[in-house]
This record gives sequence, structure tokens and C-alpha cells, in this order.
Amino acid sequence: MDTFFSQRYCDRCGHSLEGGRIMSMYNTDCICMECKRKERENADYKTACEADRKAIKNGDFNFNGIGLKTPKK
Repeated sequence: MDTFFSQRYCDRCGHSLEGGRIMSMYNTDCICMECKRKERENADYKTACEADRKAIKNGDFNFNGIGLKTPKK
């Protein structure tokens, strides 16, 4: 069962989703608006958006994204 609208916490940071929620452009995470703001700052965000649009254009409405690359520490 899809929990996108019923889950209470961000998949990425764990904060409340009361202020809004959106699907990540990189994967199927349900993220808060602050994580979305940070996501837009990633160098490959445009690539993720283009891959999503291409998948939808080709009829893939369940695209899993290009994957989120975590920065090396």
C-alpha cells in the first residue's frame, strides 16, 4: 500500500511532514519541503528532472529516479 499521503515523517531527515510533502526527483522518497529545497541545490538536479520528464513522456509513471548520490565525508 502506498503511504505517501498517510506517512507523518520525511523519509530523508525524519522531520514532520505537516508543512508539506513532495516526492524526491532522485528516488521514491517522500520528503519535506526543506529537503526539497536542499535537493534543488544538488549539481545533478537538472539531470534528475530531465530523466523524470523523459520517463513520463515514454509512459513510465512509476519511474524510480536516477538515485540519490550521498556526498563523501
